[in-house]
Amino acid sequence: MSRIGKNPVAIPAGVTVELADQILTAKGSLGTLSLLVTNEVTATIADGAVTIAPKDESKRARAMWGTTRALVNNMITGVATGFTRYLDINGVGYRAAVQGDTLTLQLGYSHEVPYPIPKDVRINCERPTAITISGADRQRVGQVAAEIRSFRPPEPYKGKGVKYSNETVATGPASSCARRLKAGRGCRCSARRAISTRRSSTIWPGARSPRLRPSMPASSRT
Repeated sequence: MSRIGKNPVAIPAGVTVELADQILTAKGSLGTLSLLVTNEVTATIADGAVTIAPKDESKRARAMWGTTRALVNNMITGVATGFTRYLDINGVGYRAAVQGDTLTLQLGYSHEVPYPIPKDVRINCERPTAITISGADRQRVGQVAAEIRSFRPPEPYKGKGVKYSNETVATGPASSCARRLKAGRGCRCSARRAISTRRSSTIWPGARSPRLRPSMPASSRT
């Protein structure tokens, strides 16, 4: 049994939900959203809540049970209160401004980066280094935030770029080495240590590093 799917989705005041031909429609103060309910589950509206149930015990039905319930919850919450994502801009001269229906970004390039604002999403800049993205559709809000972030993702050394407000950027050479190791590539630091060790062992056999030069026997001293 799905721990998420078994919980009914409460319909708040000011929101109207209708079901017609497997299409669930929610209307609220922030707009109207629709969802096509898959054939593996059934949706029922009763007692001020939407209940999702699987049609059978198949793996596909059990998988879509919790997924459909989450989508319905996001849809009802979106038309009632909406969703918001916050972006922060770090860098000297980096800034953003809303000009009409276009978000203009200055991200260290030789040119400005214009981003047309979608009609179903609202973008505000309370200050030049902060971007607020809001809307009723959670997927669209997240997608727009990801697209804006992709113009200049935060770099690993000083953290310059566009990042989510709750995102933690690991800065410094260690973070770069960790990403290379995670991607299956060799770490530059380990490569340097290996080269240094090989050179020291070639010049002074048995020595760990050039600083640990073995003392010469007394018979060979002049």
